Amino acid sequence: MKTARHTAVTAVVVALTVSACGAPAPSGTDPTANRKPADGKTFTYAVGSDPGTLDPALTVLSIAGEIGRYLYDGLLGVDGKGQPEAGLAAQWEATTTTASFTLRKGITCPDGSPLTATDVAANINFVGDPANNSPIAGNTVQVGTKAVADDAAGTVKVTSGAPDAFLLRNAGNVPIVCAKGLADRKTLARGENGTGMFTISEVVPNDHYTLTRRKDYNWGPGTFDPGQKGLPDKVVIRVIPNMTTVTNLLLSGELNAAQVSGPDQQRLRARGLFHADTTVAFGELWFNQAPGRFGADQAMRRALVQALDLAPVAKVLTRDAGAPVRGLITMEPLACTGDSATGHIPGFDLAAAKTALEAAGWKPGPDGIRMKDGKRLALTAIYGTQLGATMTPAAELMQRGWKEAGVDVTLKGLDSPATSQTLFATGDWDLSMAPVSLNLPSQLIPFVSGNRPPEGTNFAHIDNPRYDALVAKAATQVGTAGCPDWLAAETALFERQDVAQFANSLLPTFGNKARFEISNTFLQPSSIRMYD
Repeated sequence: MKTARHTAVTAVVVALTVSACGAPAPSGTDPTANRKPADGKTFTYAVGSDPGTLDPALTVLSIAGEIGRYLYDGLLGVDGKGQPEAGLAAQWEATTTTASFTLRKGITCPDGSPLTATDVAANINFVGDPANNSPIAGNTVQVGTKAVADDAAGTVKVTSGAPDAFLLRNAGNVPIVCAKGLADRKTLARGENGTGMFTISEVVPNDHYTLTRRKDYNWGPGTFDPGQKGLPDKVVIRVIPNMTTVTNLLLSGELNAAQVSGPDQQRLRARGLFHADTTVAFGELWFNQAPGRFGADQAMRRALVQALDLAPVAKVLTRDAGAPVRGLITMEPLACTGDSATGHIPGFDLAAAKTALEAAGWKPGPDGIRMKDGKRLALTAIYGTQLGATMTPAAELMQRGWKEAGVDVTLKGLDSPATSQTLFATGDWDLSMAPVSLNLPSQLIPFVSGNRPPEGTNFAHIDNPRYDALVAKAATQVGTAGCPDWLAAETALFERQDVAQFANSLLPTFGNKARFEISNTFLQPSSIRMYD
């Protein structure tokens, strides 16, 4: 089966493991303060665009992942310190090549049938089988990974297709679906046949998704108690692209939660609304290095970076509230602490950019735009419209910088599905401002090496031998032991201008009449508590 792959390109972007836990607003009057949790409520949450397919093995689009967290559980959760905690599995162990999981007792599917070890193994085998072209292969498990089940013992043994330093966390994060979903993946595209806390009861594409809580669900992450007060009976996920509209609905109480970027945050902070924050990569520049594309030449990539004064762009993008850039992995708690970026990304040098373009034969034309062999130096840059109001002015500021160097850049604002289609299907782009935000170094590998679309997720057609050698070495070392090599591998990407990262952002998810935590990148359904 061939299918165009997807990447996470929203503000939360792809992060497949863990981010910071919820934190209360630092000032103001929290609307939930001194109130008791209330049962029987509906939790209403906003997302910026429609998720498309909800089949968890055939998409890594961030918004699909947000909704999928309500519908599909993994074998393990991850606590706020980055340590594994029970999910569908009660016990576990792993090396870099093998892992074993023992399932909790009494896990059932929405139709009442039991979840078996065979079902779990089939989920992992589907992702690991290269014939299925799963986009999460290489992120959660390596291609070629195989799992064997023992239903009597309730155990699943996993053999990785390649050494994986974070095999336990990656295999434990595979979203698990029930046997009926494995037999008919069209039902998974609609969000059915899951193992999660909620079932889907209504889908209106580009408008809303309604979910109903399973009363028999008692295998939530860690020590989840299904009898806790304040758990919502229903969840309504609304598709609302406009951030100002989202903010107004949060303030009125019509929405209970939403991620909000840009200047609208200030109105919410002024009202003292609760918020849980996570650090995301917000300012990144990727270059299409496919044969025949301008970005295939490293000297030209470097010139495009040097043509930009990225400090003011970062200020516009983050409203002067950005977080320091230390490396491509942003989600806390970080598996590898350190700095792979500083000193390895070219600084602003317009003269050097012009000199490089001249040396490559691109001469200024009558209107200042460079030409070579009768062809104008015209490129297309895409950016995500769902990332908030600051993306457009930041993109326009970069466009003006490139024009000063003699490069005519056409901007295209795209929503999440259109960005995914462009990067992984049409390939019709030269520059991408869509960030990829991750919290495990191993999860970056398929996005910057290996197969190109549609067979792989290396959307920028990167070929960096030093990166490949360093991650191969790092992958043989369990957990954080390989961190020096993981960090050096990231540096290799920056040094060749395979990517230029210039801004991170602290992205808050605000709540009104509700509290929650952020875990595995997304809002954790089992942590939601509703208030009157």
